[in-house]
Amino acid sequence: MTDYHLAQLNIAEMKHPLDSPPMADFVANLAPVNALADTAPGFVWRLQTEDGDATAIDFFGGNVIVNMSVWTDVEALHRFVYRTAHAKIMARRKEWFERIEAAYTVLWWIAAGTTPSLEEAQARLDQLRAHGPSPEAFTFKQPFPPPDETSREPIAVIGRRRSAS
Repeated sequence: MTDYHLAQLNIAEMKHPLDSPPMADFVANLAPVNALADTAPGFVWRLQTEDGDATAIDFFGGNVIVNMSVWTDVEALHRFVYRTAHAKIMARRKEWFERIEAAYTVLWWIAAGTTPSLEEAQARLDQLRAHGPSPEAFTFKQPFPPPDETSREPIAVIGRRRSAS
């Protein structure tokens, strides 16, 4: 068992105001998807206001909404993102959100029992954007093991074999 948990941040720039008709289906799915996350194997914590989601948090400015959560490991988060009803909603993101050219999702390890701050999350996203994946800020495509594991090399990409090079 590791002394670390996986933190994740993703941001999205809305095409329309959250309370507008084009965003209605996204908003209608927030509570069910969040409830699914809350009960998913490996889920630890998620950023939310008393309304139960993070859409009212204006940290990144403009029309940018934020999602931040903590999971036991990369595999647990990956299962939730790509193997649950969340995937069907995520597949529709082009309907609701602008394309962001830079990285908009970042993963990093935190000490188990702690919660990340938005300032820390922004710093990790900035680091990923500036330097690419590293043990301090990485992606699903190039994940790294927790700091207490011996290897500082990327771990196998989930669902695919790494080529020997």
